[in-house]
Amino acid sequence: MVLTRVVLLPALVAASALLAALGPAAAQTPGTLDPVPLPPLSNPSDPSLAAKELFGRATSPAPGPARVIGGFARGCLAGAVALPIDGEAWQVMRLSRNRNWGHPSLIGFLERVARKVPAAVGWPGILVGDLSQPRGGPMLTGHASHQIGLDADIWLTPMPKTTLSRADRETMSATNVVAADWNDVDPATWTPQHRALIRLFAMQPEVSRVLVNPAIKKALCREAGKDRGWLAKVRPWWGHNYHTHIRLRCPVGAKDCREQGAVPGGDGCGGDLAWWFSADARKPKPPSRPSPPLKLGDLPPECRSVAFAQ
Repeated sequence: MVLTRVVLLPALVAASALLAALGPAAAQTPGTLDPVPLPPLSNPSDPSLAAKELFGRATSPAPGPARVIGGFARGCLAGAVALPIDGEAWQVMRLSRNRNWGHPSLIGFLERVARKVPAAVGWPGILVGDLSQPRGGPMLTGHASHQIGLDADIWLTPMPKTTLSRADRETMSATNVVAADWNDVDPATWTPQHRALIRLFAMQPEVSRVLVNPAIKKALCREAGKDRGWLAKVRPWWGHNYHTHIRLRCPVGAKDCREQGAVPGGDGCGGDLAWWFSADARKPKPPSRPSPPLKLGDLPPECRSVAFAQ
Protein backbone atom coordinates (compact mmCIF):
# COMPACT_ATOMS: atom_id res chain seq x y z
CA MET A 1 0.00 0.00 0.00
CA VAL A 2 2.97 2.34 0.32
CA LEU A 3 3.44 4.12 -2.96
CA THR A 4 7.18 4.58 -2.55
CA ARG A 5 7.50 0.83 -3.22
CA VAL A 6 6.16 1.45 -6.72
CA VAL A 7 9.29 3.39 -7.65
CA LEU A 8 11.21 0.75 -9.59
CA LEU A 9 13.34 2.73 -12.05
CA PRO A 10 15.31 5.57 -10.39
CA ALA A 11 16.63 6.77 -13.72
CA LEU A 12 13.13 7.50 -14.88
CA VAL A 13 11.79 9.31 -11.84
CA ALA A 14 15.00 11.33 -11.80
CA ALA A 15 14.04 12.76 -15.14
CA SER A 16 10.93 14.17 -13.54
CA ALA A 17 13.04 15.98 -10.99
CA LEU A 18 15.18 17.50 -13.71
CA LEU A 19 12.17 18.49 -15.79
CA ALA A 20 10.49 20.07 -12.78
CA ALA A 21 13.46 22.39 -12.51
CA LEU A 22 13.36 23.18 -16.21
CA GLY A 23 9.63 23.93 -16.43
CA PRO A 24 6.97 22.43 -18.70
CA ALA A 25 8.09 19.27 -20.44
CA ALA A 26 7.80 20.44 -24.01
CA ALA A 27 9.35 18.74 -27.02
CA GLN A 28 12.36 21.02 -26.65
CA THR A 29 12.99 20.30 -22.95
CA PRO A 30 16.02 18.00 -22.76
CA GLY A 31 15.93 14.77 -20.82
CA THR A 32 18.77 13.49 -18.70
CA LEU A 33 21.54 10.90 -18.90
CA ASP A 34 22.64 11.39 -15.27
CA PRO A 35 19.55 10.77 -13.15
CA VAL A 36 19.12 11.31 -9.42
CA PRO A 37 16.14 9.53 -7.83
CA LEU A 38 13.27 11.49 -6.38
CA PRO A 39 12.98 11.22 -2.61
CA PRO A 40 10.29 8.89 -1.26
CA LEU A 41 7.05 10.41 -0.05
CA SER A 42 6.79 10.59 3.72
CA ASN A 43 3.00 10.18 3.66
CA PRO A 44 1.62 9.00 0.31
CA SER A 45 -1.87 8.77 1.80
CA ASP A 46 -2.01 12.45 2.75
CA PRO A 47 -5.26 13.72 1.14
CA SER A 48 -3.69 17.13 0.56
CA LEU A 49 -0.86 15.66 -1.52
CA ALA A 50 -0.90 16.59 -5.21
CA ALA A 51 -1.90 13.58 -7.31
CA LYS A 52 1.02 14.25 -9.64
CA GLU A 53 3.40 13.32 -6.80
CA LEU A 54 1.80 9.87 -6.68
CA PHE A 55 1.41 9.15 -10.37
CA GLY A 56 4.73 10.79 -11.25
CA ARG A 57 6.56 8.26 -9.05
CA ALA A 58 4.91 5.15 -10.46
CA THR A 59 7.23 3.50 -12.95
CA SER A 60 5.23 0.35 -13.64
CA PRO A 61 1.62 -0.05 -14.75
CA ALA A 62 -1.19 -1.01 -12.40
CA PRO A 63 -1.83 -4.74 -12.86
CA GLY A 64 -5.00 -6.12 -14.35
CA PRO A 65 -6.92 -5.58 -17.57
CA ALA A 66 -6.57 -2.36 -19.48
CA ARG A 67 -9.01 0.25 -18.20
CA VAL A 68 -9.42 3.92 -19.03
CA ILE A 69 -10.80 5.82 -16.04
CA GLY A 70 -12.07 9.39 -16.27
CA GLY A 71 -11.29 12.12 -18.76
CA PHE A 72 -8.23 13.30 -20.65
CA ALA A 73 -7.36 15.94 -18.04
CA ARG A 74 -8.75 14.23 -14.94
CA GLY A 75 -8.23 10.50 -14.89
CA CYS A 76 -5.89 7.54 -14.78
CA LEU A 77 -5.07 4.28 -16.53
CA ALA A 78 -4.83 0.64 -15.43
CA GLY A 79 -3.23 -2.16 -17.40
CA ALA A 80 -1.14 0.17 -19.55
CA VAL A 81 1.37 -1.17 -22.06
CA ALA A 82 4.53 0.48 -23.31
CA LEU A 83 5.24 1.43 -26.89
CA PRO A 84 8.55 -0.28 -27.77
CA ILE A 85 11.23 2.38 -28.02
CA ASP A 86 12.20 1.21 -31.52
CA GLY A 87 10.01 -0.07 -34.31
CA GLU A 88 10.24 -0.48 -38.04
CA ALA A 89 8.77 3.00 -38.54
CA TRP A 90 9.03 4.76 -35.17
CA GLN A 91 11.50 5.74 -32.45
CA VAL A 92 10.56 7.02 -29.00
CA MET A 93 12.13 10.24 -27.75
CA ARG A 94 12.93 11.52 -24.23
CA LEU A 95 13.16 8.03 -22.77
CA SER A 96 14.03 9.41 -19.34
CA ARG A 97 10.48 10.72 -18.95
CA ASN A 98 9.02 7.17 -18.99
CA ARG A 99 5.98 8.48 -20.84
CA ASN A 100 5.74 5.92 -23.61
CA TRP A 101 2.80 4.14 -21.94
CA GLY A 102 -0.78 3.98 -23.12
CA HIS A 103 -3.96 2.00 -23.43
CA PRO A 104 -3.40 -0.99 -25.74
CA SER A 105 -5.67 0.67 -28.32
CA LEU A 106 -3.29 3.65 -28.52
CA ILE A 107 -0.17 1.50 -28.76
CA GLY A 108 -1.66 -0.66 -31.50
CA PHE A 109 -2.87 2.43 -33.32
CA LEU A 110 0.56 4.08 -33.30
CA GLU A 111 2.32 0.95 -34.50
CA ARG A 112 -0.20 0.46 -37.29
CA VAL A 113 -0.26 4.06 -38.52
CA ALA A 114 3.52 4.46 -38.24
CA ARG A 115 3.92 1.60 -40.71
CA LYS A 116 1.84 3.60 -43.21
CA VAL A 117 4.08 6.67 -42.94
CA PRO A 118 6.79 5.69 -45.46
CA ALA A 119 4.29 5.20 -48.28
CA ALA A 120 1.74 7.86 -47.29
CA VAL A 121 4.10 10.61 -46.14
CA GLY A 122 7.52 9.87 -47.57
CA TRP A 123 9.32 9.78 -44.23
CA PRO A 124 11.12 6.67 -42.95
CA GLY A 125 8.90 6.86 -39.87
CA ILE A 126 7.88 9.02 -36.92
CA LEU A 127 9.50 10.29 -33.75
CA VAL A 128 7.16 9.76 -30.81
CA GLY A 129 7.11 12.16 -27.89
CA ASP A 130 5.00 11.88 -24.74
CA LEU A 131 2.14 9.42 -24.44
CA SER A 132 1.17 8.80 -20.79
CA GLN A 133 2.78 7.72 -17.54
CA PRO A 134 2.63 4.04 -16.55
CA ARG A 135 -0.55 4.65 -14.56
CA GLY A 136 -1.67 7.77 -16.38
CA GLY A 137 -2.80 10.53 -14.07
CA PRO A 138 -1.42 14.06 -13.67
CA MET A 139 2.24 14.60 -14.52
CA LEU A 140 4.91 16.32 -12.47
CA THR A 141 5.73 18.55 -15.46
CA GLY A 142 3.83 19.67 -18.52
CA HIS A 143 0.57 18.33 -19.97
CA ALA A 144 -2.75 18.96 -18.31
CA SER A 145 -4.05 16.10 -20.45
CA HIS A 146 -2.35 12.80 -21.43
CA GLN A 147 -3.87 11.25 -18.27
CA ILE A 148 -5.78 8.23 -19.62
CA GLY A 149 -3.47 6.71 -22.20
CA LEU A 150 -5.22 7.96 -25.33
CA ASP A 151 -3.02 10.98 -26.20
CA ALA A 152 0.22 10.99 -28.21
CA ASP A 153 2.65 13.71 -29.26
CA ILE A 154 4.21 13.13 -32.67
CA TRP A 155 7.23 15.27 -33.51
CA LEU A 156 7.19 17.33 -36.69
CA THR A 157 10.59 15.85 -37.50
CA PRO A 158 11.03 12.78 -39.70
CA MET A 159 12.54 9.70 -38.16
CA PRO A 160 16.08 9.23 -39.45
CA LYS A 161 16.99 6.05 -41.28
CA THR A 162 19.45 5.17 -38.53
CA THR A 163 18.70 4.42 -34.88
CA LEU A 164 19.18 7.45 -32.67
CA SER A 165 21.51 7.19 -29.70
CA ARG A 166 20.22 7.64 -26.17
CA ALA A 167 21.96 11.01 -26.01
CA ASP A 168 20.27 12.13 -29.23
CA ARG A 169 16.87 11.09 -27.91
CA GLU A 170 17.37 13.12 -24.76
CA THR A 171 18.86 16.27 -26.27
CA MET A 172 17.89 16.83 -29.90
CA SER A 173 15.11 19.30 -30.65
CA ALA A 174 12.02 18.81 -32.76
CA THR A 175 11.48 20.92 -35.87
CA ASN A 176 9.69 24.24 -35.44
CA VAL A 177 7.57 24.71 -38.57
CA VAL A 178 5.98 28.06 -37.59
CA ALA A 179 7.34 31.46 -38.59
CA ALA A 180 8.74 33.79 -35.95
CA ASP A 181 5.74 36.13 -36.14
CA TRP A 182 3.31 33.20 -35.53
CA ASN A 183 1.19 34.27 -38.51
CA ASP A 184 1.95 31.35 -40.82
CA VAL A 185 4.21 28.37 -41.29
CA ASP A 186 7.89 28.89 -42.01
CA PRO A 187 8.56 28.02 -45.68
CA ALA A 188 12.10 27.03 -44.73
CA THR A 189 10.84 24.15 -42.56
CA TRP A 190 7.24 23.41 -43.58
CA THR A 191 6.92 20.73 -46.26
CA PRO A 192 4.18 18.80 -48.09
CA GLN A 193 5.22 15.83 -45.96
CA HIS A 194 4.07 17.65 -42.81
CA ARG A 195 0.66 18.14 -44.37
CA ALA A 196 0.54 14.48 -45.42
CA LEU A 197 1.47 13.34 -41.90
CA ILE A 198 -1.25 15.36 -40.22
CA ARG A 199 -3.80 14.27 -42.82
CA LEU A 200 -2.85 10.63 -42.32
CA PHE A 201 -3.57 10.81 -38.61
CA ALA A 202 -6.74 12.85 -39.03
CA MET A 203 -8.12 10.34 -41.52
CA GLN A 204 -8.03 7.48 -39.01
CA PRO A 205 -11.49 6.68 -37.60
CA GLU A 206 -10.16 6.18 -34.06
CA VAL A 207 -8.90 9.76 -33.90
CA SER A 208 -11.01 12.34 -32.11
CA ARG A 209 -8.75 15.36 -32.55
CA VAL A 210 -5.40 16.40 -33.97
CA LEU A 211 -4.09 19.51 -32.23
CA VAL A 212 -1.77 21.84 -34.15
CA ASN A 213 -0.54 25.40 -33.92
CA PRO A 214 -3.04 27.89 -35.44
CA ALA A 215 -0.46 28.78 -38.10
CA ILE A 216 -0.31 25.12 -39.14
CA LYS A 217 -4.09 24.93 -39.32
CA LYS A 218 -4.02 28.06 -41.50
CA ALA A 219 -1.56 26.41 -43.88
CA LEU A 220 -3.59 23.21 -44.00
CA CYS A 221 -6.75 25.15 -44.84
CA ARG A 222 -4.90 26.89 -47.67
CA GLU A 223 -3.25 23.79 -49.08
CA ALA A 224 -5.98 21.15 -48.72
CA GLY A 225 -7.78 22.05 -51.95
CA LYS A 226 -11.02 20.12 -52.41
CA ASP A 227 -9.89 17.32 -50.08
CA ARG A 228 -11.29 18.88 -46.89
CA GLY A 229 -13.18 16.16 -45.04
CA TRP A 230 -10.33 15.52 -42.61
CA LEU A 231 -9.78 19.17 -41.65
CA ALA A 232 -12.56 19.28 -39.04
CA LYS A 233 -10.59 17.05 -36.68
CA VAL A 234 -7.52 19.30 -36.91
CA ARG A 235 -7.97 21.88 -34.17
CA PRO A 236 -5.80 24.94 -33.43
CA TRP A 237 -4.26 25.23 -29.99
CA TRP A 238 -1.46 27.11 -28.24
CA GLY A 239 2.05 25.81 -28.85
CA HIS A 240 2.14 22.68 -31.03
CA ASN A 241 4.61 24.27 -33.43
CA TYR A 242 7.13 21.44 -32.88
CA HIS A 243 4.75 18.49 -32.57
CA THR A 244 1.18 17.48 -33.27
CA HIS A 245 -1.04 16.04 -30.54
CA ILE A 246 -3.13 13.01 -31.49
CA ARG A 247 -6.13 12.13 -29.32
CA LEU A 248 -8.11 8.92 -29.73
CA ARG A 249 -11.76 8.36 -28.98
CA CYS A 250 -12.67 6.28 -25.94
CA PRO A 251 -12.21 2.58 -26.73
CA VAL A 252 -15.35 0.58 -27.45
CA GLY A 253 -16.79 -0.72 -24.20
CA ALA A 254 -14.73 1.59 -21.98
CA LYS A 255 -17.65 2.57 -19.73
CA ASP A 256 -15.45 4.58 -17.34
CA CYS A 257 -13.87 6.67 -20.09
CA ARG A 258 -15.19 10.21 -20.43
CA GLU A 259 -15.29 11.26 -24.08
CA GLN A 260 -14.40 14.82 -25.01
CA GLY A 261 -17.23 15.10 -27.50
CA ALA A 262 -17.55 15.73 -31.20
CA VAL A 263 -15.67 18.50 -32.97
CA PRO A 264 -17.72 21.36 -34.45
CA GLY A 265 -19.04 20.96 -37.98
CA GLY A 266 -17.36 22.36 -41.06
CA ASP A 267 -13.67 22.43 -41.85
CA GLY A 268 -12.71 24.85 -39.07
CA CYS A 269 -11.17 27.31 -41.51
CA GLY A 270 -13.51 30.25 -40.95
CA GLY A 271 -13.99 32.80 -38.22
CA ASP A 272 -12.99 30.52 -35.38
CA LEU A 273 -9.54 30.11 -36.95
CA ALA A 274 -9.29 33.84 -37.73
CA TRP A 275 -9.73 34.59 -34.02
CA TRP A 276 -6.37 33.00 -33.24
CA PHE A 277 -4.64 35.73 -35.28
CA SER A 278 -6.66 38.61 -33.81
CA ALA A 279 -5.49 41.27 -31.40
CA ASP A 280 -7.83 39.82 -28.80
CA ALA A 281 -6.15 36.42 -28.97
CA ARG A 282 -2.68 37.91 -28.74
CA LYS A 283 -3.12 40.64 -26.17
CA PRO A 284 -1.04 40.07 -23.03
CA LYS A 285 -2.93 38.28 -20.32
CA PRO A 286 -2.79 39.69 -16.78
CA PRO A 287 -0.92 37.51 -14.29
CA SER A 288 -3.18 35.05 -12.55
CA ARG A 289 -2.72 32.70 -9.65
CA PRO A 290 -2.02 29.16 -10.89
CA SER A 291 -4.79 26.65 -10.33
CA PRO A 292 -4.08 24.33 -7.40
CA PRO A 293 -2.82 20.92 -8.50
CA LEU A 294 -5.29 18.07 -8.63
CA LYS A 295 -5.48 15.94 -5.51
CA LEU A 296 -6.22 12.24 -5.61
CA GLY A 297 -9.70 13.08 -4.34
CA ASP A 298 -10.26 15.22 -7.45
CA LEU A 299 -9.87 12.18 -9.71
CA PRO A 300 -12.40 9.38 -10.15
CA PRO A 301 -12.51 7.19 -7.02
CA GLU A 302 -11.11 4.21 -8.92
CA CYS A 303 -7.84 6.10 -9.42
CA ARG A 304 -6.94 5.56 -5.78
CA SER A 305 -6.74 1.81 -6.37
CA VAL A 306 -4.69 2.44 -9.53
CA ALA A 307 -2.23 4.68 -7.71
CA PHE A 308 -1.61 2.28 -4.82
CA ALA A 309 -1.85 -1.06 -6.65
CA GLN A 310 1.06 -3.42 -6.06
